[in-house]
Amino acid sequence: MGSSYPGPVTYNPPMTRDPRQQRLQEPSGSAPAGGETAALEGVVRRILFTNEENGWAAVRLETDDGDRFTAVGTLLGVREGDRLRLSGRWKRHEKFGRQLDVASFVHVAPTTRKGLEAFLASGRLPGIGPALAKRLVGAFGLDTLEVLDREPERLTEVPGIGPRTAEKVVRAWQDARTIRQVMVFLLSHGISPGVAAKVHRRYGASALDVVRENPYRLADEVFGVGFATADRIARSLGIPRDAPQRLEAGLVYALQEAAGDGHVFLPRDRLLEQAASLLEVDPEALEEPLDELERRMRVVVERPPEPPAIFLPRLHAAEVEVARQVRLILESPAPAVTDRGEHAIRWFERRSGLTLAEAQRRALAAVVTEKALVVTGGPGTGKTTLVQGVTAIFGAKGRQVELAAPTGRAAKRLAEATGLPARTIHRLLEFNPATRAFARSRENPIQAELLVVDEVSMLDVELAAALFAAVPPACRVLLVGDADQLPSVGPGSVLADLIASGALPVVRLEHIFRQAAASRIVLNAHRVNHGRMPELPRPGEDSDFFFVERDDPAALARTVGELVAERIPRSFGLDPVDDVHVLAPMHRGEAGVAALNTLLRARLNPGGGPELIVGSRSFRAGDKVMQIRNNYELEVFNGDLGRVVSVDPAERTLIVLFDGRPVQVPTEGLDDLVPAYCSTIHKAQGSEFPAVVIALHHSHHIMLERNLLYTAITRGKRLVVVVGSRRALQRAVSNATQRRRHTRLAERLANPRR
Repeated sequence: MGSSYPGPVTYNPPMTRDPRQQRLQEPSGSAPAGGETAALEGVVRRILFTNEENGWAAVRLETDDGDRFTAVGTLLGVREGDRLRLSGRWKRHEKFGRQLDVASFVHVAPTTRKGLEAFLASGRLPGIGPALAKRLVGAFGLDTLEVLDREPERLTEVPGIGPRTAEKVVRAWQDARTIRQVMVFLLSHGISPGVAAKVHRRYGASALDVVRENPYRLADEVFGVGFATADRIARSLGIPRDAPQRLEAGLVYALQEAAGDGHVFLPRDRLLEQAASLLEVDPEALEEPLDELERRMRVVVERPPEPPAIFLPRLHAAEVEVARQVRLILESPAPAVTDRGEHAIRWFERRSGLTLAEAQRRALAAVVTEKALVVTGGPGTGKTTLVQGVTAIFGAKGRQVELAAPTGRAAKRLAEATGLPARTIHRLLEFNPATRAFARSRENPIQAELLVVDEVSMLDVELAAALFAAVPPACRVLLVGDADQLPSVGPGSVLADLIASGALPVVRLEHIFRQAAASRIVLNAHRVNHGRMPELPRPGEDSDFFFVERDDPAALARTVGELVAERIPRSFGLDPVDDVHVLAPMHRGEAGVAALNTLLRARLNPGGGPELIVGSRSFRAGDKVMQIRNNYELEVFNGDLGRVVSVDPAERTLIVLFDGRPVQVPTEGLDDLVPAYCSTIHKAQGSEFPAVVIALHHSHHIMLERNLLYTAITRGKRLVVVVGSRRALQRAVSNATQRRRHTRLAERLANPRR
């Protein structure tokens, strides 16, 4: 037949292995045990298993001679009743016997009238059932597919098929063919089936035209496709290396990568340099494409300074909005809370039984009189007591108070400290998953006379813009955070910029209270912050801070496993999964996050039950996991920790307990979950744990900075154990260099004309 049969053209899939195949019940056979190549043709009689995400499948086929065999591999879109021509290599699975490991396959058009009827009625063409399939084959015989493909107007020759039905059948046929062509084209360029499906959903029947005309659109418009993949497709399509769309895409990608590193903008010369390195062109070649991006408003250029500052439009708008809203809050009057501030402070001291430090008294007095105030300080300096005092005074005066924090864990701690409800900022602003927008805004502000925001160091510029826009002008604002911790994961340095601007009053809490000073965790956090090595306990001395020296990374990893699984639970009565968290500076290496997660999971949750495979990761009940991207529909956010409650491999879903709330994670949300027995220190911002184990090795040297170690130490409440090399510890303590983020918020606040 000459018809372009809508099965895939020959596709050579990667030789993937899916661990789920080990659970498939596979009859053994008498064919060769393994190693020999084979080319076979047969009809799919049964789908044993299929993974919609990566296309891996195990299928049972029957040859024309009646022999049956099992094929495994990437068999995207295969259905029961399909005729396949496969090539691959025989292997013998230790449990399930012989299998054909597929290297390539092609759909074969049906060669009999019965097979053709079965194909048309298989459900792949909506609207064609068994009766209609029989009439079509009755009218056109084995030429039916040719008619559908080249002479669709002839469908009305079939009794009972009018123009409307014919149009519906032809559309279904063309859609099926287009989908298959799109999927095969993208898969052949290294795009996973899941992402390929997103591409088709985004562009529909025009997907191939979009990709062929400008594959770089995928990097901008389809989550999961990066610049490197789009560039690979472009090269295969013969798009020149100096094509304008490639150069423009490279510039935008360089800005996006910079945002991932925390920058709100890049200076023009640095942007040109980084994009030129990425694209392997001269920086001069990028000047005209950058000007074109500015003309099309795909970037925002600010002049001055020199060199000009280049922004992604969304980040420029966010930074301008933060400055505008903060100034509006500062300039708007608010009703007086009390004209007897000192009396109110003494009232709180009597009520709480506490004697406040002078800086705390100044801060309390400032909150009563100032429109906005920043309070910063390290552990043990009384930030929580201050918040308790503020909320007590405002509550006694009948003022409406709202409490918020960037993460669920931080909001929960804030609620426990004050006895008042506290919410995440997303919940405070009433995020609407359907519209992907906040209900609270300038037009519909929150209802509050005092807003207290904790852990402000975690606030990135976009979330800050949404928050300040929703604050009514007459509301007072108290911003609490530790300016010495790592900045936010997202772009911006909001807390540092607010402090540096001089636009807001700032109170620094530095006095360490006596009860906090008894903790080596608190003591050593401050020692590290001042560039001094931690004070370690003498042998046999009780302590909440320890250092275990291990120079060899493999020995370091083994020691971490022993501490978490055995020694800490035995000595401190802590749960090894819920109460103990491991931190490391980097993902890679023997002492990195990935290796430690593998080791810890093997010790803490060896499993044996159902398992769900997602790429190179797997999940089973009991696993500790982390959300790595905001999911507004599920109301789980970047950095949230959870425990897997149940696994459904057939439906490809998980139920995960996040802060006591069960959340069903659908298939499309699985990419955003990672193992979390160990996490990077950056990802632990805003969280506290009863016990923290910090892996610190000199192989992490590129990340060893003072504020990183300081942040790690301050995550532990009852116990901190640093495991690693003394050289790494010394480097982290002595290295006060902080990566400067490119932001202009402080300048905008200091100079209202900016």
